[in-house]
Amino acid sequence: MSQSRWGQRDPRIPPHTLISYPECTLLLMPRSKSFLAAIILVHTYDGGCDGSLLLDSSGSIVTEKGSNPNSNSARGFDVVDQIKAALENECPGTVSCADLLTLAARDSSVLTGGPSWMVPLGRRDSRSASLSGSNNNIPAPNNTFNTILSRFTNHGLDLTDLVALSGSHTIGFSRCTSFRQRLYNQSGNGSPDITLEQSYATNLRQRCPPSGGDQNLSELDINSAGKFDNSYFKNLIENMGLLNSDQVLFSSNEESSELVKTYAEDQEEFFEQFAESMIKMGNLSPLTGSSGEIRKNCRKINS
Repeated sequence: MSQSRWGQRDPRIPPHTLISYPECTLLLMPRSKSFLAAIILVHTYDGGCDGSLLLDSSGSIVTEKGSNPNSNSARGFDVVDQIKAALENECPGTVSCADLLTLAARDSSVLTGGPSWMVPLGRRDSRSASLSGSNNNIPAPNNTFNTILSRFTNHGLDLTDLVALSGSHTIGFSRCTSFRQRLYNQSGNGSPDITLEQSYATNLRQRCPPSGGDQNLSELDINSAGKFDNSYFKNLIENMGLLNSDQVLFSSNEESSELVKTYAEDQEEFFEQFAESMIKMGNLSPLTGSSGEIRKNCRKINS
């Protein structure tokens, strides 16, 4: 087991990167940009950054993979398994699944053109999962701005973190079922969201009918879905955010709107804040010391 203290690297772990392991890099590099976006999503949705989302149902454990936010959205678990197997072969019982996922998210950012950052290591893995926590703590696509912000602040993150971390939607896709309401029935009165740019809305309706096609995908960033950049924020200013939870960052709060404008104008500032917020999120409440464990298999607790 790793004896490293939180934030101090175990000497057996390559300095702050999975890329030091050629076999691990090869497992990430050929993947599609949407897959790499999914790895960042899994890290973001991993409640306590403790690897709980990676657990399958077993015994008293009910997996978080089946929660409303994660079902049909969270993926990439097979590659996490492959990376974990490679790490266990190199240095058994040393790198936790929580650290692995945090590092993989950072490397997925780099491989799509986004920022890099130093990742404090030493997290340990949870021996439980919380389906209810996953359902109740992860913002939904149609939440209001205040609801989304409260879910962030309840976990030690602030408005700046909310806007910066939402910028990860510069890559990847979302299912029709996540934004259909905006196209046809935003307020329950049978009318679309009037803040949605009309030509963009028309284009989306071609992929997302009023019924059926729930799994049809549309780009979260219509201009550069495969590149980690600041185009997402430019889209919000043009009222072309795909999800309601995206667009409200610009339309529902003055402070948030100013941050959107700042990041749209200055990609470097967005990158710096995104990296800072990812580090902050990963450091909120890590299991360290004798808490938790270092799983041998990310899908199940050690026997």
